[in-house]
Amino acid sequence: MHAKANDKLVIYTYDSFVSTWGPGPEVKKRFENLCNCELSFVSTDSAASLLSRVILEGESTKADIVLGLDMNLLDQAKNTKLFRKHSLIKIEDKLILPIKWLDDTFIPFNYGYFAFVYNNKKFKNPPSSFDELISKTNARIVIQDPRTSSPGLGLLTWMKAIYGDNAKIKWKNLNKKIITVTKGWTDSYYNIFLTGEADLVFSYTTSPAAHIMFENNYDYSSIIFKEGNYLSVEFAGIIESSEKNELANEFLEFMISEDFQSLIPITNIMYPVINIGDQLPEAYKKINKPHKSIQIDPKIINNKKEMWINEWKDSSY
Repeated sequence: MHAKANDKLVIYTYDSFVSTWGPGPEVKKRFENLCNCELSFVSTDSAASLLSRVILEGESTKADIVLGLDMNLLDQAKNTKLFRKHSLIKIEDKLILPIKWLDDTFIPFNYGYFAFVYNNKKFKNPPSSFDELISKTNARIVIQDPRTSSPGLGLLTWMKAIYGDNAKIKWKNLNKKIITVTKGWTDSYYNIFLTGEADLVFSYTTSPAAHIMFENNYDYSSIIFKEGNYLSVEFAGIIESSEKNELANEFLEFMISEDFQSLIPITNIMYPVINIGDQLPEAYKKINKPHKSIQIDPKIINNKKEMWINEWKDSSY
């Protein structure tokens, strides 16, 4: 690596990435050992607010890299013209994503599938499809707000992918079972679902792996829907106005190395984007993984998102 000793790379990311249990602290340590530089994380509460912040700051942003945006924000991020193309070559040969990654600006660092999670000791006969969830399942459900939360927006786009123009009617029926809509994932999962106030929480298929790894607890399961589960790929990109282009590209290169990727399943509780062999924890072999993934073109999401959010809001009344 070619960094000067006093070089500092500033990365904007979301709160849980830099928390004591997240990948941030170990990523910082490992990259600084390689680069002879300082890695500094600046966090916001979600991916959506991450993008809003760099748009607001524009060219005066202190960020060199933004890490933690997802596919639902890809087109919007691209259209800001705030990001520059990376210089990594043939990265698609290394990646093991469920989709082909062809973007020349952003590099993925983990992926997962959205799902409803339940306590299998308390909640019996989970629905096997969205239709069953909406029309037959009697459950108290907690979800996240699509205006402030990545999973919240994920549920919105998942419903749209399946129901299209009928989504508003389906939301009206689903809303009868939704007891709370939280600003972010943490509040819904820890403060409402795990305390027993809800039967189902909108989360990821990988969430039960955390309970297995850290608590030896097999009481939580995710639901794989017949229609398929919505795919979430998170990525990082270099800010156009950054003066640390070489160092920033070195970080992206490090991000898809085994050194970084082996941290993802145990700290970010998502799937790594490269093959890490026997470093993938046993817990991941014991959780449900979808056979079919769903995704809407990021361009369509960017063009229609506001309309879909208004449709969702209207269905609440």
